[in-house]
Amino acid sequence: MNGAFDYGAAFSRNIGWVTESEQQALRGKRVAIAGMGGVGGVHLLTLARFGIGAFSIADFDTFDIVNFNRQAGAVVSTLGQPKADVLARMAKDINPELELTVLGDGVTDDNLDAFLANADLYVDGLDFFAFSARRATFAACRRLGIPAITAAPLGMGVAFLCFTPDSMSFEDYFCLDGCDEDEMALRFLLGLSPAMLQRSYLADASRVNLSEHKGPSTIAACQLCAGVIATEGVKLLLGRGNVRVAPRGYHFDAYRNRFVRTWRPGGNRNPIQRIGLAIARRQLAGMKAEHANG
Repeated sequence: MNGAFDYGAAFSRNIGWVTESEQQALRGKRVAIAGMGGVGGVHLLTLARFGIGAFSIADFDTFDIVNFNRQAGAVVSTLGQPKADVLARMAKDINPELELTVLGDGVTDDNLDAFLANADLYVDGLDFFAFSARRATFAACRRLGIPAITAAPLGMGVAFLCFTPDSMSFEDYFCLDGCDEDEMALRFLLGLSPAMLQRSYLADASRVNLSEHKGPSTIAACQLCAGVIATEGVKLLLGRGNVRVAPRGYHFDAYRNRFVRTWRPGGNRNPIQRIGLAIARRQLAGMKAEHANG
């Protein structure tokens, strides 16, 4: 090799699981990813290695040492640097021909349409607690007819949901309208993970504090999310293979060696979900009391 980049050679080992014509189709696709943190950054790099030809990425944050346990691009040499810029450089190192749109201010009401322009797929990489930005982004995807997928890193597993123009909407599924932030956090968590497979092996519950936007995370879960997002994303982009759409989803937990297909008709209005939310509210109140007394 003389160091010159060659698209066909770089992604030739994908051929077999995709055809040569499908690989060329992926080269012509654009994926929008909001958030370049725990999952968003590794989503970008994984999809870049699938040969996706264009991305729109957004993140306003910079790398901090607390990101080291899980975030692609978080190393000593990038401390204090903008996450979007660092991940853009890394993606360009994989494919110098990438067409990249980088929004260093994150996604806002003012730039959402530009961020999603010409996107074939939206991948959610926003921080768990970024409810306003997430709701606005999924609503814009719905309005623009763009499939939107999310994979939640939970414990040492992944929970997947897909919202298409023809499926149940994000808002109808999660029912966040009129909720305060604590209630949104509970509804979002239980909606992402109806099976809650991760609950049984949480080793230190004191590390979970929804009010302070704190919770434990693992690189194992983030890497699992990237594999799931890439697989489901490629199926959507190529139009082949079954993709479960909301209110259906699935949860795989590597720690427990369990896989569950989830189905919650009515989303968080489902009677089973309402019972789960009632239990979660009591648990959250108990945790708040414990934190206050501790």
